[in-house]
Amino acid sequence: MVPESRYWFRAKRYGWGWGLPLTWQGWAVLGLFGVLMVLGNVLLPPTTHPVPFVIYIVALSAALIGVCYLKGEPPKWHWGER
Repeated sequence: MVPESRYWFRAKRYGWGWGLPLTWQGWAVLGLFGVLMVLGNVLLPPTTHPVPFVIYIVALSAALIGVCYLKGEPPKWHWGER
């Protein structure tokens, strides 16, 4: 049995932030984010509802960043070292 990582998202190798998910929970969060992005594009088309669409995308992105911050490796600048 493979031991489960306590982090859902790995820190990026170069730069600041997070890369691809490490666990199924991280993939589920990323998948839900993608589904909600498409759903927002369908329900709030940016051509007819630009302000609500931008508010929705900003809130959704902030939620994803919050989950990455809480469940990912601590963010710091990386120069390629691991």
